[in-house]
Amino acid sequence: MTTVTTSTNVNGILPDDYGQLIIAPLQRAALALDPRVSTVVSTNSTEFRLPVLRQDVGAAWLTEGGEIAPADAVFDEIVVRPGKVGGLTIISRELSEDSSPEAQVIVGDSLARSIAGRIDAAFFGSLASPAPAGLGSITKYNATGPVDGYSQVLYTTAITNLDPFAEAIAAAEIMGSTITAFVTTPAVALVLAKLKSATSSNQPLLGIDATNGTARQVLGVPLLVSSYVPANTVYALDASKQVSVLRDDVRLERSSDAYFSSDRVGVKATLRLGFAYPSLQSVVKIEKAP
Repeated sequence: MTTVTTSTNVNGILPDDYGQLIIAPLQRAALALDPRVSTVVSTNSTEFRLPVLRQDVGAAWLTEGGEIAPADAVFDEIVVRPGKVGGLTIISRELSEDSSPEAQVIVGDSLARSIAGRIDAAFFGSLASPAPAGLGSITKYNATGPVDGYSQVLYTTAITNLDPFAEAIAAAEIMGSTITAFVTTPAVALVLAKLKSATSSNQPLLGIDATNGTARQVLGVPLLVSSYVPANTVYALDASKQVSVLRDDVRLERSSDAYFSSDRVGVKATLRLGFAYPSLQSVVKIEKAP
């Protein structure tokens, strides 16, 4: 990834040593860039064309010496045009020139959290343009009609066991996919954490790992949490079936021109990003029944 400033030989905020000021915390904070959730690819073009195999090459059993009938694979493509997301913070010149990494990390983490929030809001939701289309924009698959969309697993009034998660894994396997992450809301994650292994037991159904208390798994699959997932929803995702397309990586710029009279400095971070979903039915959505 690249880091750019508007001036050379900057010795304060954004020196060469701190190229990860925004990049590293952004990658940690944005689930859309998590390798368990999506596959991240980079491009230098305004458009990224993702080839999609819709139908495999045909094959058949043959008699001895029989002719093999040719059968072509069927290809399609998805065109992604990354949109721009950015954040701007205005700080004092003294903080800008502070050589302390801790002072600069505060600024970097703040910008990273802001941009990561906008990325995940787009990835898990359905925001208006110019934000890219996210998972929330995918309609439900209709087996009797022309609509190709996400696979659905319904639960009733509450999640009382892990059956919906087993159904989601099976639904993905039907499409030839393997679930690499469940992503849900903090509220649903709490419900899952409070499930017990038996009616008269206080043992959590998900178990306890004393060596890694922050790791959460459901049926061996990582359970991730985001406040941008819709209420009462769990996404079951195969990371290879969601593609996050980065253009230009993260661009950092520093300027004091607009804030000359107040002796302050503007620090701006921008990123161009788009999403693609080459197999819509591989996206499994666990939802509460209406």
